[in-house]
Amino acid sequence: MSAPHDSTPATYPGFPAAVGVSRLRVYDWPTVDGRPGGGTPHLHLACSEGYVVTAGRGAVQTLTVSGYRETPLEPGTVAWFTPGTIHRLVDEGGLEITVVMQNSGLPEAGDAVLTLPPGLLTDAGTYADAVRIPADVPEAEQVAVARARRDLATRRFVELRDATEGGDPGPLAEFQRAAAALVRPRLDAWEQRWRDGALAAATATGAQLAALRGKDERHLAEARVAATGPTARGRFGMCGRLDVYPGI
Repeated sequence: MSAPHDSTPATYPGFPAAVGVSRLRVYDWPTVDGRPGGGTPHLHLACSEGYVVTAGRGAVQTLTVSGYRETPLEPGTVAWFTPGTIHRLVDEGGLEITVVMQNSGLPEAGDAVLTLPPGLLTDAGTYADAVRIPADVPEAEQVAVARARRDLATRRFVELRDATEGGDPGPLAEFQRAAAALVRPRLDAWEQRWRDGALAAATATGAQLAALRGKDERHLAEARVAATGPTARGRFGMCGRLDVYPGI
């Protein structure tokens, strides 16, 4: 077997399939609708998301144009949903999840919109001010801001759920339009992240399959192993405290 050269199919250097991975401990603060704990309702515009439950119990509440659903979560459960699904985690005792997110990098680039009142979704600046958790204040103040943000979004989520379940699709459709308009200026940057990530990973697989079909296994000589720890621990996320891992 000859040494690899420039025509050898590339191996995507990031985490498999360009997904993002984080560890989540769902907020245990009591919610405005009487649950023992829970996260901040939101949707993703271009990313599917998966949950692998590792500890505790709870549920994920989801809302789509097809209606409202509550899926129980316990250790061993794997649940996932596609873009456009408004989702909210409910903690019923020590709920911990490994989160697997499509298109690693897009969630951090704004591919999530919280179910805030319409007046806070009018433009990017107004929305950013509404969701920002200050990094330069004591943790107790960060907790207060994160909790207030969650409760505001939860109230609107309940309104959207009740309207949808009552046969009025208008409020949900209005929220979807506002969320799409809010992120539209970012689409060029998102597309580049997708090209450099998920598309590059899929393209590399296609090239490797073609090489194997042509009896060319030189890319196997480029095998590599990688490992990393979290770049941040206990960060205030939308649904709970996050341990965040980098794209490799």
